[in-house]
Amino acid sequence: MMKRKRFPWFTVGMLFMATALSFLDRQVLSILAPSILANFGITNTAYSHIVFAFQLSYTAMAAFGGYMIDRLGVKLGLTLSLGIWSAASAAHAFVRNGTQLAIARFALGFGEGACFPAATRGAVEYSAPEDRSFATGIAIGGSALGAVLTPPLTVLLAIRYGWRGAFLISGLLGILWCAVWIIFVKPAPRSTHSSTASSYGDLLKQPGLMWLLLARFVFDPVFYFYMFWIPQFLSKERALPLQTIGNLFWIPFLMLSVSQIFSGKLTDVLSGSMGSVAAKRRMLLIAAAITPVSWCAGFVGSIPAAIGCMSLLLFAHGIWITNYLSLVTDLLPAENNASIVGLTGMVGGIAGMISTLIIGPTVDRFSFAPVFAVSGVVYPCAYIFVTLAIRSADRAHSLPLTGVPIHADQSS
Repeated sequence: MMKRKRFPWFTVGMLFMATALSFLDRQVLSILAPSILANFGITNTAYSHIVFAFQLSYTAMAAFGGYMIDRLGVKLGLTLSLGIWSAASAAHAFVRNGTQLAIARFALGFGEGACFPAATRGAVEYSAPEDRSFATGIAIGGSALGAVLTPPLTVLLAIRYGWRGAFLISGLLGILWCAVWIIFVKPAPRSTHSSTASSYGDLLKQPGLMWLLLARFVFDPVFYFYMFWIPQFLSKERALPLQTIGNLFWIPFLMLSVSQIFSGKLTDVLSGSMGSVAAKRRMLLIAAAITPVSWCAGFVGSIPAAIGCMSLLLFAHGIWITNYLSLVTDLLPAENNASIVGLTGMVGGIAGMISTLIIGPTVDRFSFAPVFAVSGVVYPCAYIFVTLAIRSADRAHSLPLTGVPIHADQSS
């Protein structure tokens, strides 16, 4: 009997910390936005342009960064990515106006684009096939930890060192991570970087990929909205001060972290009885059924009820994104995992950019209520597209939807 491969806790833990730093660095601005926007005289519409600058570079680098990871490998590629965005995060401490802030955000997105393709591929490469949903959930679950820690940590640093000090310290944390990663983590046990990675033209011909891309185009704007705009919602429409926002904003993201980690483990358990693809499809359906609760977040009268609705939405998103990214590995060639995840991130980023430019003027003219209303219907729509992707891959590979994981033999 073959000995079961030990779970790579330290390496996956480092991937967890990388995605945590990614969200910490990108969310410092959203937490401090009410103060910084007032300081520089920036409107919600102008703020949407600053957010757009991050999304533009992040989107472009999601695709190119994934391509880079597949060729350079996870260790080197993630070192370059995190080093660049940490320097960019620290550079926010020196901006003097809205234009310089937008430039700093653009540089941050340029560095962060490769993070999730690297984390997803790293989870696949360093772990055994039967642990990959769990490893993926942990690796990307760091993003939620970063979102949980960012509000109280940012408020504490801003009170003690000013908002510029908060940005500087967040950048220094990334440099420390790079040092630990370089010294203690070995290269991935597979070496498929340059010899088997495909061109994007070939990848786009893969059965089911276009449906997966369309699904991400539909659901990603909701997460961008929750990540960048909720502090503004709590400040503008609920009249909460910065410290109170910091005390509340972490709660929905804690639910995200919990669901990302434990839904991955549950999926691995279900996969043993019903097959990997069918298990992930079931989990995606459960997540999509929960998300209409977002309708209520913009309308309920009490702050605790609004936070509760947002927490349920992000709990569902954690289930969704963990199983969506794991399903990508099941349906499409594992040796191109980072490139494919990068493509989905690029498409989601494009949708996020479009939605950001719509949200700013909508909020200035109306309120946040229409945005919450729309966010409650997109995941059920995305589920339809994922189902079509599974059926396309099923027809192409002549495999039953409840069968063994597609491409499982390529990744072991």
